[in-house]
Amino acid sequence: MDDSRMLRTAQSSKRTAFSRTWTFYEDRWHEGNVAIMGPRTHGAWLGSTVFDGARRFEGVAPDLDLHMARVNESARRLSLKTLVSADEWLTLARDGMARFDKDAALYIRPMYWAENGAAGGGVKHDPESTCWCLCIYEAPMPQPGNLAITRSPFRRPSRECAPVDAKAGCLYPNNARALAEAEARGFNNCLVADLLGNIAELANANAFMAKDGEVSTPVPNGTFLDGITRRRVIALLRHAGVTVREATLSYADFHGADEIFTCGNFSKVMPVTRIDDRDLEPGPFYIKARKLYWEFAHAG
Repeated sequence: MDDSRMLRTAQSSKRTAFSRTWTFYEDRWHEGNVAIMGPRTHGAWLGSTVFDGARRFEGVAPDLDLHMARVNESARRLSLKTLVSADEWLTLARDGMARFDKDAALYIRPMYWAENGAAGGGVKHDPESTCWCLCIYEAPMPQPGNLAITRSPFRRPSRECAPVDAKAGCLYPNNARALAEAEARGFNNCLVADLLGNIAELANANAFMAKDGEVSTPVPNGTFLDGITRRRVIALLRHAGVTVREATLSYADFHGADEIFTCGNFSKVMPVTRIDDRDLEPGPFYIKARKLYWEFAHAG
């Protein structure tokens, strides 16, 4: 067997059977996991990628316009060119969603990345080489169940250390190692602190807690993304008369909470059922937050 055939065989054996996927790239839709980056692509090699993630579930796609606008803001913050307007993203997203069964739960991911490094230096990317695609794929919605969390030994970086004001791909390996470490200890997720030791978020979602009739969530302090779903949940709860504080919170605050719940685009609103060795029940504020969000999502 020649070397090139051996390489193709080895690569094929490592590929995952992805769920049904459509990707818009270079002016047309492609079915499947399209090969759009090479070993010299700056975004693949050195992480000059930004993305966003919206959801379609139960036939609705809440805040789709906000997600499409945010990917452009992330691109600007990482010094990439915004080649697609928010309205163009929306039009493409709707066209792409129509390629799936109407009841399919989807993840909708616009992306930008740099193809080339800047002249004279490989680390710095060249904004003029910005590329983009829109990838949409089937992704079942997780259902509320057992969600055990602990404290991560890893920390969120500050704005001086990483581009935390963008939804940048280079931030997520840190989240992944936090999840892996927690899972190795028998937990599903973990609370991650900032560099000062204050809780910032979970490894892949924003965190809420309730105590003595009030809901609290970490105040955005430049170390984690102030999520679109997070803002929506806060607004819905406040409109319903719930006191929601954005505050500096410690791990002890969460450990002593009456209830804890999470929110994020992928899973929306989910209850935490254990923190370390302490069991928790899905509480009234979680139930209200999830109900309000589902009502909002289906109202449009």
